[in-house]
Amino acid sequence: IGVRLVGSEMCIRDSIKAGFSDFYITVHYKANDIKEFFGNGEKWDVKIQYIFENEPLGTAGSLGLLPKNLGNLPIIVMNGDVLSAIPLEKLLDFHDEQNNQATVCVREYDFQIPFGVVSLEGSKIKQIKEKPVHSFFVSAGIYVIDPLIIKNIKPDISIDMPNFLSDLINSGAQLSAFPIHEYWMDIGREEDFYQAQSDIINLD
Repeated sequence: IGVRLVGSEMCIRDSIKAGFSDFYITVHYKANDIKEFFGNGEKWDVKIQYIFENEPLGTAGSLGLLPKNLGNLPIIVMNGDVLSAIPLEKLLDFHDEQNNQATVCVREYDFQIPFGVVSLEGSKIKQIKEKPVHSFFVSAGIYVIDPLIIKNIKPDISIDMPNFLSDLINSGAQLSAFPIHEYWMDIGREEDFYQAQSDIINLD
């Protein structure tokens, strides 16, 4: 998990530059290694606290273990396997301007179908497109969430962020999308993991 830890350290350093001083890291797998790597934040003159999951609770469920006295300021939530140069100040300004319960950072993602796509009407071919490219907005694993919503997450309930956000939408909550154009990499896939190891030198 070396590059993930270094990437997360970069996120913390970038957050410190943006004025943040209090951090919570939720841990389960290799919790002791992660805690040993980051410590209590003293080396950056900030405060780092740890939320231990007895069982994996998903990317949103662990938020239910956060203290209930976090105040009224919005909370930035980041996945630990994301590298990004996102401007946090602009993200928070956008969230405040939208005045919604949550903001989801999104990234444009192009997917090329490696075949000719045939459009049919019955058995008649109406059109053939050779290797078309489809564009989507995907979640970038970075969120701004109002603390009241987080306080309503029940502890020890497993839920991933997509399901949590879908539940918010279905309940009538308003969510905003913040498109990011800066460097971003999800290192969950092996090829992206190795690419990140070279990218991180230039980002540091």
